[in-house]
Amino acid sequence: MRILIIDDDEVFAQTLARSFRRREIESEVALNLSSAITAAKSPFDSVLLDLRLGEESGLSILEDMRKAQPEARILILTGFSSIATVVEAIKLGADNYLPKPAGAEQILRALAASPYDLAADIPEQAPSLDRLEWEHIQRVLSSNDGNISASARELGMHRRTLQRKLSKRPVRK
Repeated sequence: MRILIIDDDEVFAQTLARSFRRREIESEVALNLSSAITAAKSPFDSVLLDLRLGEESGLSILEDMRKAQPEARILILTGFSSIATVVEAIKLGADNYLPKPAGAEQILRALAASPYDLAADIPEQAPSLDRLEWEHIQRVLSSNDGNISASARELGMHRRTLQRKLSKRPVRK
């Protein structure tokens, strides 16, 4: 089995590749879109594609990757999951979608699952509004490289209000 890992987080990608190699799965890492396109000229059984590759979107090459690797299982990995991106990824040709953090075992299970068979991973109870707010704040904060002032402006709230929300423990549900 050969897996192409396309992720801009070099530490995560190399760790995952090592984990696959320990399981006797050949893997290759591409850290950006151009190296991914070059690597896709060789055949792979599976492709792991990060949704956000620096300033670029992994969705922008998803259709090309599907054409280059018609038999490969394509799994989208992301730390910024949403229903809209799941729908878009599936429409563009992804076989499955998995939120980060994801380990090698979880990824291999998702690759082995039948396409679109993610129902088992969907919790029965929807997260609370407080939990959704916390996750949204974390995404915005991450997209602003931890800058509280820029995140507060983007969220439309005062900087001190954001700091108070961040000082509270995250909501569990």
